[in-house]
Amino acid sequence: MSRRQLLIATRNRGKLHEFRALLEKLPIDLYDLNSFPEIAAVAETGSTFGENAALKAIGYAGQAGMVTLADDSGLEVEALGGAPGVFSARYSGDGASDSERVEKLLSELSKVTNRAARFVSVVAVSVSYGTILNVSRGVCHGSIARDPRGANGFGYDPIFVPQGFDQTFAELAAELKNEISHRARAFDDAAKFLRSLTLP
Repeated sequence: MSRRQLLIATRNRGKLHEFRALLEKLPIDLYDLNSFPEIAAVAETGSTFGENAALKAIGYAGQAGMVTLADDSGLEVEALGGAPGVFSARYSGDGASDSERVEKLLSELSKVTNRAARFVSVVAVSVSYGTILNVSRGVCHGSIARDPRGANGFGYDPIFVPQGFDQTFAELAAELKNEISHRARAFDDAAKFLRSLTLP
């Protein structure tokens, strides 16, 4: 098999670590945006996860000149009408920390009994001339814990309890999380597509 190069459109080390684990069996050399300091940030102006994933995949593929995988994912809380949704990373304003976003969400749910929520991930793969080759989607249903628990993962992981479990994403072993998470489910389909790219 010939090895391919793939840009993962993120500067988030935690996310890149997950991606490496999910794609480790493929003959692909992975890069992230930290390998391309000159690349300009692509604005996430879409109204859906799919639109944002496509914008990032096309925008970064064009600048880097290589096949690029971008994901847009976030947390949708039923009692908040689906918020924070596409604004998950910017929920407490630009530059806010994970703990600040978690704190804001928990404060908004402090008097709410319905804790149902879901993580959604959409993964898009684009070539450098701006064509989307593949789009996949994954969902993980669960609920919001009363307090943060666990030291693994990132983002809202310490307060998200996946359906069928008592532990938060941040308490689960990384191997288990990578089997059941929204990103893993979206990646399962994306990995099948990427595998086809690496065939002779």
